[in-house]
Amino acid sequence: MDNLFAGIPEHLPTEWLQDLLVHRGLRIERIVSRGHVSPPDHWYQQGWDEWVLLIQGEAELEYRDPSARRRLVPGDWLLIPAGIAHRVSWTTPDENTLWLALHWDAEADARTPVGG
Repeated sequence: MDNLFAGIPEHLPTEWLQDLLVHRGLRIERIVSRGHVSPPDHWYQQGWDEWVLLIQGEAELEYRDPSARRRLVPGDWLLIPAGIAHRVSWTTPDENTLWLALHWDAEADARTPVGG
């Protein structure tokens, strides 16, 4: 047992990512941002599905095609299907933005973790 809010570094020069569970084709990741955003003109376009839940702070996700922005507050969740280009365009600068992300590939072998 552990706590989602425990063990977060005090100083975060970059966004902090931590795998909480990697098991049978599923990866659960804790992400902590503190004003961090995706590099300019960088788009994530993953080969697997990702479900994210914003737990603390606020954030904005940007999609490339079709162009759209989505503001997230605590409790908001969304599914980013495989192949959808997206980036983090803003996170709360003065407090932790805490995300919980689930990564999986329904077509992958159930014993193979994704994105790891």
